[in-house]
Amino acid sequence: MPNNDDNDEAEVRLDKWLWAARFFKTRALAAEAIDGGKIDVNGERAKRARHIHVGDRVEIRRPPFTHHITVALVAPQRRSGALAALMYTETPESAAARRQIADRLKAEGPPQFGEDGRPSKRDRRQINRWKGRS
Repeated sequence: MPNNDDNDEAEVRLDKWLWAARFFKTRALAAEAIDGGKIDVNGERAKRARHIHVGDRVEIRRPPFTHHITVALVAPQRRSGALAALMYTETPESAAARRQIADRLKAEGPPQFGEDGRPSKRDRRQINRWKGRS
């Protein structure tokens, strides 16, 4: 990780930071989420090229979950998951809400379909909703 002693000057594009922090597998997916309005920075809708600084508040909506995080470290390159986890801090309320949603989804279990063979169009939509693909 780069040394960020001079945090005021450290900045990276939003799409690159989301990819480096491992919220998205590719920069293209991160850019698509930003363009789709699923990412807010400091309470405002963001654009791909917006520069992220240490201390910025980022809201990431990936249904059914929403992450409210604060940028702790700015790095332009993707590193290991352990180092990526150091790049941000999640608010306790956000973590609790995500755990609650995950527990509820786990308790519901997968959708049950008839034994008619392959799922119908309606069944596929239910499967996609359950998997969070909408």
